[in-house]
Amino acid sequence: MSNDSSKSATTNAWNQPIGFPMSDWQARPRPQRIVHEGSYCRLEPVSAERHAADLYEAYAQAPDGSDWTYMTGGHFPDPTSYLRHAQLLEKSEDPLHYAVIDNASGRVVGTMSLMRIEPAHGVIEVGHIALSRQLKRTRVATEAQFLLMRYVFDHLGYRRYEWKCDSLNAPSRNAAQRLGFSFEGIFRQAIVYRGRNRDTAWFSIIDGEWPALRTAFERWLSPANFDDQGKQRQPLSALRA
Repeated sequence: MSNDSSKSATTNAWNQPIGFPMSDWQARPRPQRIVHEGSYCRLEPVSAERHAADLYEAYAQAPDGSDWTYMTGGHFPDPTSYLRHAQLLEKSEDPLHYAVIDNASGRVVGTMSLMRIEPAHGVIEVGHIALSRQLKRTRVATEAQFLLMRYVFDHLGYRRYEWKCDSLNAPSRNAAQRLGFSFEGIFRQAIVYRGRNRDTAWFSIIDGEWPALRTAFERWLSPANFDDQGKQRQPLSALRA
């Protein structure tokens, strides 16, 4: 069922070019509220009761609200305001929000979601990525992304995995490209949020690209790729190349 856009288009009875055939395609399952286990972290569906206190504490360690500039919500001035937010995350089906739990500490250190879920077309987006400061640029953060990718491609059989962000959000754009997403362009004046315009940068991974990318992630996440101080021996970009 793996297809990619490098395959040649075919023609119809009127000699018009059309996309490659998908005669065996069937709608894919929707993601479920299940736990995803990794070596460095696990992902659990957000529970306000179990996760909100840890998440508020993790986010509160930031010295300012700059982590929320490009998010639709936040930042949160007190535990009660974050608890209300977590209750909304828990109830949502699309986006389907997951808490990121650091296996070493057992603490919840961020959230991310699967969203804009289109089973009929096999398209899904990762979004609402809210990582606390202690999670950024860590093995935990990378593995959390890998766990959702693996679930989407290997278990659910989706064809396309998307990443979108404000075109001015340079850290998000850099993260997408480090993780193997291909930049597809800018949707100008795509939305209005926080009382301002957003031009949206689009990125994607398709199923034909996934096997090589999965191997690169597995090699990067291997304990052998890190020295005694936890410093990577090879960057993910080198392993993808």
